[in-house]
Amino acid sequence: MARRRGRSGGRGGGTRSSGITVQIDGIDRLREQLADLTPTIRAAGFKALKESAEAIRADASAGVRVKSGNLQKSAKARLHNNQLRAEIGWWDPDDLYAILHEFGTRKIPARPALGPAAASERTRIAARIQAEVRRALS
Repeated sequence: MARRRGRSGGRGGGTRSSGITVQIDGIDRLREQLADLTPTIRAAGFKALKESAEAIRADASAGVRVKSGNLQKSAKARLHNNQLRAEIGWWDPDDLYAILHEFGTRKIPARPALGPAAASERTRIAARIQAEVRRALS
């Protein structure tokens, strides 16, 4: 006759304690040090984000179609420190036509500036963050 096992279905699935205890000396101090690092690392990340946002803004401004020069002058980067987020673009209602240039219409061919600027920065942002965090921790 086969022996019936408990609900756990196999070895190691029970709730029995093995009697092994691990104690890590200094864990509380380590937690405090890690908590202190968080604002430093966050500040380094924000600095890298700010540099990347400015690079995208500058590239997009340089890449827009120039007729009056308005789009070149009015591209802006909005930074949200509490979320480590940046928005780059045109927010003035008079600059609504930037969308038409970026994506094109039936009559106007697309001449993207913001998309390519963001794509080129995508390859650089990781290196920027890494460099800033290293600088902050040294």
